[in-house]
Amino acid sequence: MSKVRFITILVFLPLYTILAQETTLSKEEAVAKALENNFGIEIAKGQVEIAENNASILNSGYLPTLTGTAGADYNRDDSTIEFPGRILTEDGVDVIDPITGEPTPFPDTDIYKAEAQRYSAALTANYTLFDGMGRFYNYKKLKEQYNLSTLQARETIENTMIQMFTVYFEIARLTENRNVQKQALEISRDRITRSEYSFEYGQNTKLDILNAQVDMTNDSINLLNTEQQLANAKRDLNVVLNQDLAAQYQVDTTIVFIPKFQIVEFMDQAITNNVAVLQTESNLSINEYDIKVSKSGYLPTVGLSGSYGWNLNQSAASAFFPGSNNETYNFALGASLTWNLFDGGSTTVSVKNAKIAYANQELLRKQVELEVNRDMQNALALYENLLKIYRIQEQNVFTNQNNFERSREQFQLGSITSIEFRQAQINLLNAQTNKNLAKYDAKLAELQLLQLTGQLLNVEL
Repeated sequence: MSKVRFITILVFLPLYTILAQETTLSKEEAVAKALENNFGIEIAKGQVEIAENNASILNSGYLPTLTGTAGADYNRDDSTIEFPGRILTEDGVDVIDPITGEPTPFPDTDIYKAEAQRYSAALTANYTLFDGMGRFYNYKKLKEQYNLSTLQARETIENTMIQMFTVYFEIARLTENRNVQKQALEISRDRITRSEYSFEYGQNTKLDILNAQVDMTNDSINLLNTEQQLANAKRDLNVVLNQDLAAQYQVDTTIVFIPKFQIVEFMDQAITNNVAVLQTESNLSINEYDIKVSKSGYLPTVGLSGSYGWNLNQSAASAFFPGSNNETYNFALGASLTWNLFDGGSTTVSVKNAKIAYANQELLRKQVELEVNRDMQNALALYENLLKIYRIQEQNVFTNQNNFERSREQFQLGSITSIEFRQAQINLLNAQTNKNLAKYDAKLAELQLLQLTGQLLNVEL
């Protein structure tokens, strides 16, 4: 065994052992993991939940409000009361103070710790019976905003699927390229062995051995580069799937193309299924509800109210009044009508602006429909072109395979040089890698076309 061949085996044997232990990640499993774990999809799901909460009956304004209040007050007074006038006898004569000799005035009255408490509690209910239909149309608008959020989440999912399959197919392409380059390496290694034997028997020169070793070195480097690209692509897919970056697996390299008649059917229904068009239609409905909500400002508001309350007043005795303890209960019902007969023109401005926004959204919908039709035609042309290229590349591989087999036979017989044989090998290698590229480019173009028709999530891939 030559030294170069021994080194090559030592380099690639651990790698072959690891690859043999890898499990296969199917397309269906990749889709399921992306839907379950992808960060962007999880965020989109959260936005849908927020919109669903906003569109619930609890946020509609249709339910009454019930308010409870309670209070407690405490008051303490310390006071001195001065009385005008003098103390008189029964005969109306002043009572003379024996010390001062002056008429005796009325004494002051001191009141300490005169406490008073007040307690109250009440329940108040209010209900808007009619608000000019604004509440009704606002609730409809919230429902439509929830629908819009689901469409936005669907768009995120579709974009994530395209992103995921782009990386998945890149792994598949590099996997097939790696297998092709392994075969090329084995052929170059076999050339070295044959050149060494021929040199020993004097059938060629040392130059043939050196050429074979150079070719094997190039094949080894190409294989190493492909392995590095493959490892990077797998880490990219692990990020999309939100799994361990070190996870190792193989992917399914089988590609099945959808029949042309089915794609045509999908394109005929694209305007009713394309997520971008559906979003513009949803926004159009929201703008229509905005007009109706604005117009509700022209109509009156009718409301009902009711309350039930309890009050307790406790007061201390004073100089002129005895203490009291007063407890009351009250119940009240009421109705109100509010009609803003003139609001300075703000409602009129709101209605006009809402109508303009609706007209703009209608223009945007037409523009999006036109762009979707254009993108579909371009995508279909690209898909058909790439599919033709793939078929041509398949035939090219078949031709180069036959050429290589014949060249190998002639090389073994000594009819052609090693350089001519190497050229046939390179031609076959290029044809195989080009076929792999064309195959996955065509499939990815098909997926992008399916996304435009709104069928990406509805077909088996």
